[in-house]
Amino acid sequence: MHFSNKKSKCRYIPAFVFLIFIFGMALWFLFTPKSDYSSAEKRYLQQFPNTSLENISNGTFGEEFESYFADQFPMRNLWVGFNAYFSLYTGNNGASGVYNCKNDYLINVPVSTDNNIDKNFGAITKFKNSIDVPMTVIFAPSTGYIADDVLPDIHNQYNDDEYFDKAEKTLSQNGINFVDLRESFKEEYQNGTQLYYKTDHHWTISGAYTAYTKLCENLGITPTPKDSFDIKSYDGFYGTTYSTSGFLMTPADSIEIWDNPNNTENNIKVKITEGTQTKEYNSMFFYDHLENDDKYPVFIDGNHALTEITNSNAEGGTLVIIKDSFSHCVAPFLVDNYSKIILVDMRYYKLSVSALIEQENADQVVVLYGIDNIATDTNIVWLK
Repeated sequence: MHFSNKKSKCRYIPAFVFLIFIFGMALWFLFTPKSDYSSAEKRYLQQFPNTSLENISNGTFGEEFESYFADQFPMRNLWVGFNAYFSLYTGNNGASGVYNCKNDYLINVPVSTDNNIDKNFGAITKFKNSIDVPMTVIFAPSTGYIADDVLPDIHNQYNDDEYFDKAEKTLSQNGINFVDLRESFKEEYQNGTQLYYKTDHHWTISGAYTAYTKLCENLGITPTPKDSFDIKSYDGFYGTTYSTSGFLMTPADSIEIWDNPNNTENNIKVKITEGTQTKEYNSMFFYDHLENDDKYPVFIDGNHALTEITNSNAEGGTLVIIKDSFSHCVAPFLVDNYSKIILVDMRYYKLSVSALIEQENADQVVVLYGIDNIATDTNIVWLK
């Protein structure tokens, strides 16, 4: 009888443990300090949603609270990392949208084939027909396409060949110069050049320089020789691919800056415009960012609606670049060839680009995007 009572009591232990766990996690969540920004993920976190009657009735509160709970969950980074490595070791490499590859590479999985690439090529050609200025288009190949030897044995197909062939055909038919980087990038990569960061989707400064030389060849201008630059390397760079992957044990990259000593505060001026505010600087490199979690904005201070770089020593005219962030480390090379470079980011610039080109009396227009970005972008269709 005594044994039976003891056995009866023991059967409640799992329920008590479960309740203690649930209430313990709830209390932990309630009393854990909430953060505004995740340095690991390089993004701002969801804050407690507005509790207005309208938000509650239309479902906004519920959606935002779910994001708030996920973003502010105690030891979130640990759980995200645990999930990433659990998926990896159970044979589901790429579950988080990132492949854990050989040689410490983290590479984004291929973009969906259900994308905007045809629409965006159409927007570019339509825009070219509205301006009377030579236009050149250059796309950065995806990391997985170039560095295919480090990919896991089982991976989805990268469609760069299809996209580049389509771009060359569509653009050339409309009188647009196209710079195809596939062959030169594959050759450089096979020669041992690291063209892409291992923890980020962007090309390295070496990749940017390779693209710069091919672009100069297409434009009929002379690139600045590599030995003209002072090269400095900075450790501890973790890119956005690392941040989204959860593979937190991946070693850091280094980030290089190639600075032409001929470009000083005496001849270089940088104007950055956001809305109605414009700020001026005397350098293309914003070294303060090297002290932050996100170091890539060391190049021209990152993403802005309009960035203007002038070089009083350059003999070339005005270049307008319609761009994504791949252009940020290419522009400091091109400044040796053009007296003025204007970078336009369609995510933030909502005025007429053709009017800007006419106003600035531009000599050349370049469209520079990563191939994955041009396939998924939703803003270049507003190019006018």
